[in-house]
Amino acid sequence: MPHAAQDPFDWIDEEARRRERLGLVRTLRPRSAGSTALDLAGNDYLGLTRRPEVTEAAAAAARRWGAGATGSRLVTGTTGLHTELERELAAFCGFEAALVLSSGYAANLAAVTALGTRDALVVSDAANHASIVDGCRLARAETAVVPHADPDAVRKTLDAHPGRRSLVVTDSVFSVDGDAAPLAALARVCREAGAALLVDDAHGLGVLGDGGRGAPAAAGLAGAPGVVATLTLSKSLGSQGGAVLGPARVIEHLVNTARTFIFDTGLAPAAAGAALAALRVVEREPGLAVRAREVAAELHRRLTDAGLVSARPDAAVVSVRAPSPDAAMRWAADCRAAGLVVGCFRPPSVPDGISRIRLTARADLTDAQIVSAVSTLLDTAPASA
Repeated sequence: MPHAAQDPFDWIDEEARRRERLGLVRTLRPRSAGSTALDLAGNDYLGLTRRPEVTEAAAAAARRWGAGATGSRLVTGTTGLHTELERELAAFCGFEAALVLSSGYAANLAAVTALGTRDALVVSDAANHASIVDGCRLARAETAVVPHADPDAVRKTLDAHPGRRSLVVTDSVFSVDGDAAPLAALARVCREAGAALLVDDAHGLGVLGDGGRGAPAAAGLAGAPGVVATLTLSKSLGSQGGAVLGPARVIEHLVNTARTFIFDTGLAPAAAGAALAALRVVEREPGLAVRAREVAAELHRRLTDAGLVSARPDAAVVSVRAPSPDAAMRWAADCRAAGLVVGCFRPPSVPDGISRIRLTARADLTDAQIVSAVSTLLDTAPASA
């Protein structure tokens, strides 16, 4: 008799049980458009997602260009909005050229795979974002993972491969604890070794640098010949999408070789229009970046004064340690029930295995909202937090 067919997805049930045991189950929770909860979980650092000029720009772009880009940007997916956004992004951030992609994730995959080819050495910070990690894997280059924020470790790794084409990759601001990379020191190491430096400025644009021009600009690296930056349009610019900025010849190389650019549908016109409008708001209102940093510092001060363990924020990310994944989940749920939405970071999203509650410091938060948020966090904190 023939054997009964085995269900090819039985293994998924065991994986689900394992996640349940470890307190690592993730759940989609649709949010209401009219929610009155205070949102400190999203990445709307400057409070521009609902700015009328930004939302109206999105609507106007959709009416003019349609709901979608219709194809790859090399076929039909490039509009005048895309090129205008690229020109203004590059000028604002201080780089020669820019290339807009459908997400920040796609931008990192494009940059790492196009610049870290098979015969190169890629040196990656241990705390880099998952998109950088995935880019290293897809590049198939030899990848050396070095200790977090350690320029000496980068130097030793490069010195062990003299004369080899190398790419050093780092977040500018790390999304778990909100600490900034030592970009100036890393750039010196790269210059001495003849290596390129790729900086993911997803959490720096709009918050760091003069008027929010980003971490490379703050470190004096914008436009440097050996420096490339990636960023997202979905955080400080309140829209969707990503971009790579750098020397014009690097951008041209990506247009011809980056698979997440060549084979992906272009960014929707509405997203491009919204990002362009938001960028112009940031240019007109440089105080937004200052306010975002002030809010982060105030949240951190109040939380640590109350005895919670919180890393000092270098930008707009404020994290608070939780005693366990389960405790972090309960803490976040209790905050949500009290009208405060916070992020919940657990393994494997955190490289050190320590769970955290993560807060977004927004430029549009009032002093009263800061006090209310801290009060809610303290009232709901686990006993051992």
